[in-house]
Amino acid sequence: MSTEDKAAYHAGEAKGQTQEKAGNLAGKASDAATGAKDKTVETAQAAKDHAVEGKDNAGSYLQQAGDKVKSAAQGTTEAVKNTLGLGEQK
Repeated sequence: MSTEDKAAYHAGEAKGQTQEKAGNLAGKASDAATGAKDKTVETAQAAKDHAVEGKDNAGSYLQQAGDKVKSAAQGTTEAVKNTLGLGEQK
């Protein structure tokens, strides 16, 4: 094998090794990107679930507050009726 042939052979080997390493790195980068995407989706879903839970809790709180206001208004109405003599006769 001539010196020129040996040089070409080694150059081909080096090229093959470089391509293999590049392929491995690309695969690792792809795996990392997929993992990051999956984590982002999980985090977004958790945030959405938390927001819905918060909305449900806020609705419940507002309902309770509304019920208290309604009850207070009814009590006030009855007190005014009784004061004016328009309340129920006992």
